[in-house]
Amino acid sequence: MAALARIGGRHLKSTGLINSPASLFFTQRRGVASKLFVGGLSFYTTEQGLSEAFSQCGQVVEAQIVMDRVSDRSKGFGFVTFASDDEAQKALMELNGQQLNGRVIFVDYAKEKQSFGGLGGLPIARGPPEPVLVAATTSETLKSDEPKPN
Repeated sequence: MAALARIGGRHLKSTGLINSPASLFFTQRRGVASKLFVGGLSFYTTEQGLSEAFSQCGQVVEAQIVMDRVSDRSKGFGFVTFASDDEAQKALMELNGQQLNGRVIFVDYAKEKQSFGGLGGLPIARGPPEPVLVAATTSETLKSDEPKPN
């Protein structure tokens, strides 16, 4: 099994899919890595700064800040992945409610990504709403709709 992991790791590394042998891919496959959600980040916090701040609690495998696609600016939250659950728990206890770059950060365990609908995570396109016909309910309009006797 370890030989297959090494061979697969070399292949993925040569194709550029992973950067290091102790990559996030293999640590998550083994169930070793623990991912933390970090909220309340300053817009000036970088991924390297986030990694350095959390590395005092243990080995950081990955630090990621979520960016807005349109403005290419931080959304104010990110994720830090540790090599072990103990290190992640230590970071949670020590850094939750502390200041980082002038802002109080909130640390919690990350939740699984939720998918939309049943189409592989894509929202269902419904189109524009149907026009609504407003019906008159006054007695005068009801009387005018009745057939007139001949």
